[in-house]
Amino acid sequence: MRGLNHWRRGAVTAVAVLAGISLGAGIALADPGFGGAKPGSDGAGDSYYPQDGNGGYDVADYDLKVDYAPATHQLTGSQTISARATQSLSSFDLDLSGPTVDSVKVDGRDAKFTRTGDHELVITPARPVWRGERFTTKIAYHGVPAAIDDPLLGLNGWQYGKSGGAFAAGEPRSATTWYPVNDTPLDKATFHLAITVPDEWGVIGNGREGRTFKTPKGTTHVWDETTPAVPYMTTVAIDKWEFDRTKLSDGTPVVSAYAPGTSDETKAAERRLPEIIDFLSSKFGPYPVDAAGGIFLAEPIGFSLETLSRPIYSGRAGDLQTIVHENAHQWYGDTVAVENWKDVCLNECFASYAQWLWSEAKEGQDLNARYLAAVKKASPAFWAGKLYDMGPGNEFTYVYSKGPLALHALRNTIGQQAFDKVIKTWNRLNHDGNASMPEFQRYTERVAHMNLQGFFDAWIYGNAKPSDQYLYPGSLKPSA
Repeated sequence: MRGLNHWRRGAVTAVAVLAGISLGAGIALADPGFGGAKPGSDGAGDSYYPQDGNGGYDVADYDLKVDYAPATHQLTGSQTISARATQSLSSFDLDLSGPTVDSVKVDGRDAKFTRTGDHELVITPARPVWRGERFTTKIAYHGVPAAIDDPLLGLNGWQYGKSGGAFAAGEPRSATTWYPVNDTPLDKATFHLAITVPDEWGVIGNGREGRTFKTPKGTTHVWDETTPAVPYMTTVAIDKWEFDRTKLSDGTPVVSAYAPGTSDETKAAERRLPEIIDFLSSKFGPYPVDAAGGIFLAEPIGFSLETLSRPIYSGRAGDLQTIVHENAHQWYGDTVAVENWKDVCLNECFASYAQWLWSEAKEGQDLNARYLAAVKKASPAFWAGKLYDMGPGNEFTYVYSKGPLALHALRNTIGQQAFDKVIKTWNRLNHDGNASMPEFQRYTERVAHMNLQGFFDAWIYGNAKPSDQYLYPGSLKPSA
């Protein structure tokens, strides 16, 4: 995200359990070795957003079929979720804000369901789902989606365009406003979307563009994201788009969509996307996603967002630096996602420093001079800003300004060779997984053969101006 204001018993027993599962869905068998079935937790346990996400299962795939009527804002959905139970489940939760649920089936049998709180959909299957068992949940629902209006983070989720179209964008939550989901960064899944809209509307989503075909209700557009995605990184956008389709040098498809009124300057910046991705690949390793492109809105929303494979841009932010930032997230934040929201510097500090690296390589900027100038003018409030465990609602603040300074100081502390190795191998080591800032610290220490506790305490974990030892390492010398 880039804000506009700064902004995871023995063999005999295992065989017995598998044999029991195959005997038939209508037989509630014993659960030897695993204990009795119980409800899955109604939250994933994040310290900032403990009720977001759920426990007891792991989603592999969301297969979503949607009809959407721009004139009435009515959305009708049919969704199939493929998952595996990580405990024996008597019931389990999904997250959904707003739309009405019409029916739920688990493994083809009607399931009971209730709604609790502001986003909990509690599902009780006809029989328990045993630990290790793969199961499917099919949900029919409808309604007029509405964004979540967070007092600190603004509008998140399904939003409406002035043209009459709509789009989904928001962090830390967005998906819950338009489909049932396990809304936690800890549960990535592939995402398949077939959405039907009136013929005059265009649609863009995550991943690779599938077939388009006519139906009695309009035109169906298919998008398939085969890179596992965190829920808030999924999106769909409906408008009278101008499409631009091309490929990267390795054949990866690029699809970008421009809302009416998008400036020529923005289109020219996006046409440099292959160059941007080649540059970022030289720094961070091979491009880690199955597709690329961008979604350029007309609406001046308060942020742009790294939606997987295809970032979504505010109508006032389609500039080159923002495109570099959001695409850097495909390595830092998307394919390697945070373990907890307090680790968000692993997303935003790195995407912001990617902008520095671009300026250095493409514009000849002296980053040491840029760093020293920023240090010289930094206020006490700036130094008090935290880059780790900054508190809910404060995630998207100093990570954009103090964050790149911390990484430039780290580069000068451990040396260019070690720094290059760290940032280029981090995604490969953690690809399609989650990571924490302490894990990044330990990995950097191993690569650099240095104890970096003092540095991380001063820059990442602390909230005071670092001492000169950490403020002016290596070739960085204080300006007069």
